[in-house]
Amino acid sequence: MKIQGKMFMWLSAFVLVMAVVYGVWSKEPAGTTALFLTFGLCIMIGFYLGFTAKRVDVGPQDNKEADVADDAGEVGFFSPHSWQPLSLAIGGALAFLSIAIGWWLMYFSLPIILIGVWGWVFEYYRGENRTQ
Repeated sequence: MKIQGKMFMWLSAFVLVMAVVYGVWSKEPAGTTALFLTFGLCIMIGFYLGFTAKRVDVGPQDNKEADVADDAGEVGFFSPHSWQPLSLAIGGALAFLSIAIGWWLMYFSLPIILIGVWGWVFEYYRGENRTQ
């Protein structure tokens, strides 16, 4: 975590310099404000990572002798046979299409999205996969 904190602190210094240069050169308030807010976010993330790195054990990313395999671990569980993402994709596509065509299409996409979310949440509470 220590190296990530240093990277964000260096990034924040770069963004601050660019914000000042951009603000003086362009005199455009919206972009200058966005760059100063980006500077603030980089400082917060860098400070948090540096603050946390002092209180936790040294991770493999801070060890110069570490291999990539030292940081490997379980990523998570992914359902290999779920149809729910397809339902959510169709519902989401219809929802975004409703912006272009008409808001009435949202009435048809919302039930598809809700069915997809409901099915995804309760996928392993019923049927043949109940015990997994």
